[in-house]
Amino acid sequence: MQSGVDDDGEAGIVCWRCDHPGATTEEYLTYLAETLERDRWVVQYVVSEHQPSAYTVGLHGLGLPELLVTGLPEKISVQLLDSAAHEMAYHDTRLEPGMQIEFEGELVLEVVEVDHPDVHLKIADQFYRCAFDALQLVWTDDERHWPWDRGWSNGRRQQPVFGVRDPERAEFGLS
Repeated sequence: MQSGVDDDGEAGIVCWRCDHPGATTEEYLTYLAETLERDRWVVQYVVSEHQPSAYTVGLHGLGLPELLVTGLPEKISVQLLDSAAHEMAYHDTRLEPGMQIEFEGELVLEVVEVDHPDVHLKIADQFYRCAFDALQLVWTDDERHWPWDRGWSNGRRQQPVFGVRDPERAEFGLS
C-alpha cells in the first residue's frame, strides 16, 4: 500500500497490488516510476499483524535519505512520513541521527540511521538497484519511554529499531 492519489483524484491510501493481483513486480516498479515522476515520493506501507512498517520511496532520487517507521498504524505512518518527506524535499530540512523531533504535539521521535536499508525497504531496494541511505523515525510510548528504555510500553507494543542509536548525538530538534 502507498499514499497517493486514487482514481477519483482524492488523496489517500492506494493499494495498486490489491487492484492488480496478477501483476508482476516489474509491472509494479514501472507503475512506481510513473508515480514518482508526478509525486516525487510515495509511502510504501507493509501490512503485518506483528511488524507493520512504512517507508518512503523516491527521496533517494532527490539526493535525500529514505525514511522508515515501524509499529504504527497505517494512517499515522503515512501522515508522519509524508510530512517529514515534505519538510526535507521542499524546506531543506535535514534529519540527522540522534535528532529528536516532536510531531504534531503527539509523537516524540528520534532519528536513527538504518543499518541495512536494502533489507528493510525492499521495494526501494528493487526500484533503485543500488545502495541508498535510510533513517528510521523511532517513537516514544505514551509515557515518553523509548524502545531501548526499561519499561517501554510495558511490553504491549512492538517497535523494531533497524539501526544502532547514537546517544552521544541525541538532541532535540524540530517541532
